[in-house]
Amino acid sequence: MRPSEILKGWLKGHDISFKFHDFKKQGITKKQLMEWCNFAPWETLLNKRNRTWKKLNEEQRVHLSQTKAINLMQQYPKLIKRPVIQFENKIEIGFDQQQFTKLFF
Repeated sequence: MRPSEILKGWLKGHDISFKFHDFKKQGITKKQLMEWCNFAPWETLLNKRNRTWKKLNEEQRVHLSQTKAINLMQQYPKLIKRPVIQFENKIEIGFDQQQFTKLFF
């Protein structure tokens, strides 16, 4: 099961309402990515362990900056580590049950 599916099940199991945005299908704006980078480093958002990253050419993968990473994540949303949870004035990246328990309870 994918982390986002695990998280959705966890949220439903704890009666926590949420809005799911599938940025692989619905896309993501640069504005949203820049906002997330205000709360977490772009290096945390960028998933370098997936197949999409490995398929990029060398030029795309070197000399990364926040701007370049945001452009890549917008162009290839699968490069965004999932799930990303935006809650009040913070975000959590990836599913960590203990961290979400602290966040919501």
